[in-house]
Amino acid sequence: MADAKGPAAAQGPATAKGQAEPRISRYQARDAAAQPPFPSPRYLSSLQRSPRQPLVLIPQTLSELTGPVFGHSIVSAADADLTTNAGTGAPALGERIIVAGRVIEEDGRPVPNALLEVWQCNAAGRYPHIHDTHDAPGDPNFLGAGRLLTDAQGRYSFTSIKPGAYPWRNNYNAWRPAHIHFSLFGPAFLTRLVTQMYFPGDPLLPLDGIYMSIPDPAARERLVAKFDPETARPQLAIGYRFDIVLRGREETPLEGL
Repeated sequence: MADAKGPAAAQGPATAKGQAEPRISRYQARDAAAQPPFPSPRYLSSLQRSPRQPLVLIPQTLSELTGPVFGHSIVSAADADLTTNAGTGAPALGERIIVAGRVIEEDGRPVPNALLEVWQCNAAGRYPHIHDTHDAPGDPNFLGAGRLLTDAQGRYSFTSIKPGAYPWRNNYNAWRPAHIHFSLFGPAFLTRLVTQMYFPGDPLLPLDGIYMSIPDPAARERLVAKFDPETARPQLAIGYRFDIVLRGREETPLEGL
């Protein structure tokens, strides 16, 4: 897949009519040290389904850099509240949280109008999916997914409930720490990035095969949200901050690159 970074159009040389031609930025190479290896011994299923041959890089032509794109009009403000977007008229159960942050380039420039999609399990650690057989209660008022757009400053915010831990079969008595999945689209469908956000102080983090598959401890910490009283709403929700940096020394570890 194409390395995904939201490029901004720069001004190119002037045309015969005196107008500058748009120049499309290229995606920069990822920092391999900040990303998990494709086959990771700590993440057992990656040993069976990760590539064994070098990846084939897609040439960065105009189609890879500019489109097609999603329709902004299909994203509504209601999509960003996972506590109510199931449309049942009753709120989801659990500890209400607000997650806010920015999507930025390595030099701090904001990435505006990026589509963020989030999904997670409910407060009991169960996904609303037919194949989730975890013996935990479901929540008919929790859809488990939402979407939103970054603003002109790259900022985003959504309301949800804190997800629970759940067992998985990576190793004996393995439990996944509480986490929220993020999908980020840039200016084209081929620019999709996927990552996970974790919560501070979770004792399951050093035991988790996915989290620990990232070799750099500093890079792992960039996946842990920060408790943020400024984001919280009194009497309503606890606040967390989670910034997504696309490239550079502080880049956010990503999945599937």
